[in-house]
Amino acid sequence: MRTRECAECGVRMAEGFIADRGQGDRIKPDTWVEGKPEASFWAGAKVKGKERYEITALRCPRCGRVELYAVNE
Repeated sequence: MRTRECAECGVRMAEGFIADRGQGDRIKPDTWVEGKPEASFWAGAKVKGKERYEITALRCPRCGRVELYAVNE
């Protein structure tokens, strides 16, 4: 992802991710999933056949503003 500046401060934002605790307490990046959530008995939510993108989070080190992006790079 290309570097971005904070819309509030104009300072270069730091790249990171929103942590999701999965099975076995493993930490992984959160995911954006296309469409409205549909309940799944076994998996919590149906995602098969839907577009999915890892979420990237940018944070301003000065004011704390956070921006989320789901870009297929």
